[in-house]
Amino acid sequence: MNITNEYEVVFEPFSERHFIKTFSKKYKNAWDSTFFFIKEEFKFFDVLFSKSIAEYITDKNADIAICKTEFKISGTKESRHGSGNRCIVAIHKNINKVCVLLVYHKNDMGGGSETGNWVKLVKENYPQYSKIL
Repeated sequence: MNITNEYEVVFEPFSERHFIKTFSKKYKNAWDSTFFFIKEEFKFFDVLFSKSIAEYITDKNADIAICKTEFKISGTKESRHGSGNRCIVAIHKNINKVCVLLVYHKNDMGGGSETGNWVKLVKENYPQYSKIL
């Protein structure tokens, strides 16, 4: 596979104010390493699709696509999938930018449908993406 895109990675203020604080308090130094690795990994986000670690939620051919991926906390034995940790990102292909909208554990989403809950959160806090979800 030829990797052609390197993305600028931006964690949106909403993501930092909410669930990232929980990860930081719970995992302390392990979170710092995890955060660094997530940011480095997202610079080459297209590789995650080839490894089936990420999936498109919206049209993959659009200039802006919403995607979901999983991550594990550094130093833990849990797998990405088994950890229940997720990121929702908006990939801006036209400007090579990945905006991290949500970083959460599936239990952070409360009861009901996990997908329905994070879609609602994104629509409420990121109106610029509500039309494509």
